[in-house]
Amino acid sequence: MEYQRKVYLDKLIDRKQNGLIKVITGARRAGKSYLMNELFYRHLINSGVPSTNIIRFAFDSDEDIDLLDQFFTEENSKINQKQSISYVNSKKFRAYIKGRTNDSEQFYLLLDEVQLLENFTGTLNGFLRHSNFDIYVTGSNSKFLSSDIATEFKGRGSVVHVLPLSFSEYVENSPLSYDESWKEYIITGGIPLVAKMKNSEERVCYLKNLCDETYLKDIIEHNGVRKQIELADTFDVIASMIGTPVNISKLTNTFKSVLKKEISLDTVNSFIEYFENAFVISKVNKYNIKGRRYVGSPFKLYFEDLGVRNARLNFRQNEETHIMENIIYNELRYRGFNVDIGELTISEKTDRLDVNGKNIYVQKSLEVDFIATKGSQKFYIQSALAMNSEEKQIQEKKSLFYIDDSFKKLVITRNRLAPSVDENGIITVDLFDFLMNPEILS
Repeated sequence: MEYQRKVYLDKLIDRKQNGLIKVITGARRAGKSYLMNELFYRHLINSGVPSTNIIRFAFDSDEDIDLLDQFFTEENSKINQKQSISYVNSKKFRAYIKGRTNDSEQFYLLLDEVQLLENFTGTLNGFLRHSNFDIYVTGSNSKFLSSDIATEFKGRGSVVHVLPLSFSEYVENSPLSYDESWKEYIITGGIPLVAKMKNSEERVCYLKNLCDETYLKDIIEHNGVRKQIELADTFDVIASMIGTPVNISKLTNTFKSVLKKEISLDTVNSFIEYFENAFVISKVNKYNIKGRRYVGSPFKLYFEDLGVRNARLNFRQNEETHIMENIIYNELRYRGFNVDIGELTISEKTDRLDVNGKNIYVQKSLEVDFIATKGSQKFYIQSALAMNSEEKQIQEKKSLFYIDDSFKKLVITRNRLAPSVDENGIITVDLFDFLMNPEILS
C-alpha cells in the first residue's frame, strides 16, 4: 500500500529547476523522506533523468556517511558537538558531491535531514552557484521553520510543508467506508507508517513511543531543556486543550492548581514554541474581523497529527467535537490556506428596558472557528459536529450572520446531506463532502 501524496509531489514538480533550494519541512514521520526519495525520485526517473544524475544522501544514515571516508582521510566524517549531537563534515561532503558531478550535465541533489550537515546553509548556498544543480532537502527542526528559510538561505529557499495524511489521503487505498475510516483516523491519526499498520495495538504502541522517544527527546536535545518533567507536563496540558482558547497565565495557574508546580510565563511560552518549532503543534492567532487586527491572546493550539496528541493522553480524551475542528484546520492548511481564528463584537438586544422604556443592548463577543484565506479567496467557517435542532443551527450560524462582507460563509457538519444555502447565504456542507472534495468551497 502506497500513499501518492499528489498535492506535495505536484508542488515539487512545479518547483523543478526554479533556481531555489526546495526545502521540505514537517514533523518526523510525516512522510517527507518518502516524498523526496521515493515519489519524487520515481518522477525524475520516469521523466528520463539517469539515476547517476540523481544523488540521494541521508545525513542520519551511517551507511551514507561512510561514503565520505575516502575524502580527506585525516579528518573524521562525523564531527561531535555539544548535547551529544554529531554533524557531518561539510568539507568531505562537498568533495563527495564534486566527485559525483560535472559542469555539463543536470544533477538533482536529494538531501535528507540536512540540518545534520555542518554549516549546511553555506554548503547549500555554494551549490546554488552551480546552474546545473537542482537541490531538494528535508529537515525536521526549527532551522526549517518557514519563517526562517529566507534568513537561512538568503532568500534562496522555497518551502513545501508536509502534513501527515489528510483524511482523503488516508482513505485512498482503504476498503473501509468513510465512517469506518473516520473512527480510525480520529484516534490514531495520519502518520503514513501508522496508517499502514493493521493492528490497533501496534499503532498505539508506536505512537506512544514516538511521543516519548522521538518528539520529546528531539526537543530536549535540540533546545537543551533542563526542566524535562515540566516540558512533558506541558505536552500533556496542551494535548488536552485542542480547540479551546489558550491563555498563558491560565496555563501557569493550571500547573499550580492541578500539578502543584511553579512554572514561569516565559518557560511555558518557550515550551510551546519548542513544540511548534518541532511541527508537533500549530499556534493559531485570533483576528478581530471588524477591527481588522490581530489579538495576541487568547490563541488556539492544534496538533499536526491527532494520533500523536491522543497517544500523549493515553487515548483517554477522544472528544469528537474538538477533534473534528482540528481535522478541518489541518485540511485547510493542506489545501494551502492561511488560517486564523475570528472574533467579532456585536451589540445584542436584550429584554431589559432602560428608564425611557427602550431595550438595553449589551456588548457580546462571538467567535468564528476559522478564517481561511488564499490569495483573493476568503472563507469564514464554523465546525459543528451536529445541528439537530433549530436552536443549535441558530447558535452555530450566529457569528457568521453578523459578518457583513461578501465572502462565503460555511458551516461544516455531519448531516449526510447535500450542500444547502439558507436565506442569509450561509452554506451548510457535510463533513465528508468537505474533506473529500477540494472543489466544494468554490
